[in-house]
Amino acid sequence: MEIDISKIENKIADYREQGKSIFATSSFQSHSLPLLHIISRIDNTIPVYFMNTGFLFPKTLIFAEQLASDMDLHIIGLRSSAPKIHQFDHAGRFYFTSDPDHCCYLNKIQPLEPILMTHDVWINGIRADQSAERKAMSEEEKAPFDTVRYHPMLEWDARKIHAYVTEYNLPSHPMEADGYLSIGCEPCTSPYLSNGNERNSRWFGMNKTECGLHTQLVSK
Repeated sequence: MEIDISKIENKIADYREQGKSIFATSSFQSHSLPLLHIISRIDNTIPVYFMNTGFLFPKTLIFAEQLASDMDLHIIGLRSSAPKIHQFDHAGRFYFTSDPDHCCYLNKIQPLEPILMTHDVWINGIRADQSAERKAMSEEEKAPFDTVRYHPMLEWDARKIHAYVTEYNLPSHPMEADGYLSIGCEPCTSPYLSNGNERNSRWFGMNKTECGLHTQLVSK
């Protein structure tokens, strides 16, 4: 079954015709690969940023390098300006243990803000079936610094992702075979727990479901 990507192609072409500068972000999880592959087919000059927090699994970093080579993509890691020595609380604990929202702010939100300041359109691959926050979003949303968030995969579901991956024989994140279906930073990621949404294994045991990229970097 061939999946039609003409709507995405036309949208990106419209942005280009308007003189918009475009960037994308990715976490390089298996379900992220269709969007990366689509970008490689449509316009592989679009830079793809990822938050190199310093806490990512080594296999994720190796996988990102592999994808950059295999798909001929321009993939760029962003790092926090706050050194790790300044990411401890008063008790000497890393913020990811005591204040994970602040950890995400330092390592994900702040590094992306300069990119938002210098671009007009942010392509990211959130899907409505991933969380309540994402289900409430539209295909286009306002972001800080007059940037537009474009969500081309919003209405895709796991079945469509699987169909696309199968059609183009895309690889899987190497940790998926070990039960990791939603992969972020190592301290905040667990194997899939077979209790519903794939993202339930993130920040397990904490009152947290999003890193802030899709809550704080939205202008309502």
